[in-house]
Amino acid sequence: MLETLGERLQAHRPRHLSTDIPRAAVLLAIVERPDPTLLLTRRADHLAQHGGQVAFPGGKVEPDDTDLWTTALREAHEEIALPPTHVARLGRLSDVISRHGICVTPFVGLVPPGLPLVPDHNELDTIFEVPLTWFLEDRRSHTDVIRHAERTYYVPSYAYANHVIWGLSAMMLVELLAVGFAHPISLDRAPLGSPLRHLPAAPPPPRP
Repeated sequence: MLETLGERLQAHRPRHLSTDIPRAAVLLAIVERPDPTLLLTRRADHLAQHGGQVAFPGGKVEPDDTDLWTTALREAHEEIALPPTHVARLGRLSDVISRHGICVTPFVGLVPPGLPLVPDHNELDTIFEVPLTWFLEDRRSHTDVIRHAERTYYVPSYAYANHVIWGLSAMMLVELLAVGFAHPISLDRAPLGSPLRHLPAAPPPPRP
């Protein structure tokens, strides 16, 4: 299943945004199991921003970070104790801008199974894994329709166990599935048979 993933991601030309707004990076870590899984976290309820939401490990750039890949690795180490030396970089996905005006760069990495991962409970409630085959079967519960900057996005929302995977994380996931696994999924069209939920238009990012 993972044989050509790295080749496809290396051949991909992700969208790079040149912007003066704050930057962040996240890690889409794929666990190399017989049935590969995607590593996700649930942010702590007490957090002022995104409390209780599912997210990939990551966070804002700090002055000592040499590049965005370093940011993603540092944040993953701080949040879930993932050793940077155990992450094999596979590729980069397109920059996206969050509702809070942060430019987020997603990276894809491969990690071995059985690592003693521990959530930082100052930021996270839990760490969990979802089989990639589950996403490839497109088991979305519904599709969120989001209007932003004269464009309409059809973003899947997944309910897995007691977790809901939606919003920015789901947008990154769509690109991973489409590019890395040649899956016929897109943010530009509504899938057949999926209930649609129209969300308020995303606000423009604040000016620097």
